[in-house]
Amino acid sequence: MGPRHVSQTSDHRDGKPLLAGVREQEDVKNSGYSQPRSRWHADPRKVLRSAWDSPRFFHTFLFFVLFLTACGPSWQPKQARFELSGCDPFAAAFDPAEAKWDVRREPVLGRGPEGAWDASDVLNPSVVRWNGTLYNFYSGFDGKTWHTGLATSADGATWEKFGQNPILSPDAAGWEGDYIAANGTAFHDGEQFLYWYHGGPRGAAQIGLAASGDGRTWKKHGSPVLETGPQGSWDEAAVADPYLIRCGGVFYMYFLGQNRFGLQRLGVARSEDGVHWQKSHKNPVLDVGPPGSFDENGLGEPAVFFAGQSYFMLYTGRNRDEGRRVGWAQSSNGVDWEKRPAAALLEGPDPWNAQVICDPAVVADGAKLLVWFGGGSRPSPDEKLAGEIGLAAMTIGAGAAPPVTAEPQ
Repeated sequence: MGPRHVSQTSDHRDGKPLLAGVREQEDVKNSGYSQPRSRWHADPRKVLRSAWDSPRFFHTFLFFVLFLTACGPSWQPKQARFELSGCDPFAAAFDPAEAKWDVRREPVLGRGPEGAWDASDVLNPSVVRWNGTLYNFYSGFDGKTWHTGLATSADGATWEKFGQNPILSPDAAGWEGDYIAANGTAFHDGEQFLYWYHGGPRGAAQIGLAASGDGRTWKKHGSPVLETGPQGSWDEAAVADPYLIRCGGVFYMYFLGQNRFGLQRLGVARSEDGVHWQKSHKNPVLDVGPPGSFDENGLGEPAVFFAGQSYFMLYTGRNRDEGRRVGWAQSSNGVDWEKRPAAALLEGPDPWNAQVICDPAVVADGAKLLVWFGGGSRPSPDEKLAGEIGLAAMTIGAGAAPPVTAEPQ
């Protein structure tokens, strides 16, 4: 469509010059403009009054008032400056460099039989203590799709799978696609279980939310609650592997972010309601290691707790051969992290977990830190590694508080 022609000399409605009114000296005291009109001086009081009397202006103004009233309070920037505070400590003091791992030699939760929803891999435990029972929301892979299942335990070592697993599966008709609704983090808020999980096509995950009164029947939020970042950002391609703690009434989520080149690093976000999140302006808060290190190829699956005056993170590192181990990082504020290379890596001493140790989930139990993890006998960055879930323990000192992911005190 070409430019529309507009006459500059006449008004086709009455034949008068189009600009004639500018040069006329008529009385315009009700028009909103002061005399003489040829100078086109605006009286702002009359202009505003005239505009307000216009039905179109009034309706437009009313729309924006209603829009801001309805949407304004819930709107917030996607990024923010913040630090963690108000966290209940696991222990009065803790130094991972002085502690040693005690790793059980056999898996505590194994794969299902051939043809089952969890026949290929059982990984990504998320353990919550509620009313004296440990609930393990874990991921199962059938060779094509990742689902979430439930197992319960009294001691953390002997688990009983729920007979109607899986409890959560991807909805192919929605944003999740048909690949995954798993690899999540669970929390009980005193009334219900909340489960943040990642869904979406492979390599393009986002984080969703589901809720359940009993841990068995779930209702999904309907859309991602933590989305990928803008083009060119560190997490533009995918966000995944959430791990949640609550401190001072605020939720904090540590998560994996992936850019267009496949580089995976860790970030943090905060939320007051678990649905609307602000990512830290300092993301990513933990980067890959130097060449030759156990985490040179990527990071994932963080687990964070507070002890003494510091925050501690267990995270999965991938080496160049796609072997995985769990390492340590430490922070004074939950945002600025330093790796602890002197602390012992969580490594697999047995054939079933010799190639892969990943997906840590932590709970304090008296003077011990209990860590459930995924183990595998085949090096792989994500699946088909004959994955099963193991248990390790580490002494963290006397007087440990209940875990952040346990019931409110």
